[in-house]
Amino acid sequence: MNYFESKIIQGTTMTTTLLKVEEALKEQGFGVLTEIDIQAIMKKKLDKDYLPHIIWGACNPVFADKVLSVDQHISLMLPCNVTIRELEEGAIEVAVINPLEAMKSIDNPMIEKYAEEVREKLNLALKNC
Repeated sequence: MNYFESKIIQGTTMTTTLLKVEEALKEQGFGVLTEIDIQAIMKKKLDKDYLPHIIWGACNPVFADKVLSVDQHISLMLPCNVTIRELEEGAIEVAVINPLEAMKSIDNPMIEKYAEEVREKLNLALKNC
């Protein structure tokens, strides 16, 4: 298994894709808690040019509550990252973390069960954006 799933979208803009991804995440019970603009940060900190690249910290509060009820330290692994970035040829890549792979080091069957359910929801959001 890969640590992420991704999708390439042709013939769209970053703005349109961000809106579609946010809506697809909402349909699966996720909200965007954080946003990191890689392009802006790298320009400011390193004076280096990047194509548009956004990292969202997405959270499904129902599942966050479930895993936190099993292990409070799991908060170190939250939220789930979703990236939206422009590629050299102008297409947009949307990628979601595979929480099942990310949580393997925890070695707890309950966490793995919930991580699999979250993976399914993130993959549905990816499919629908």
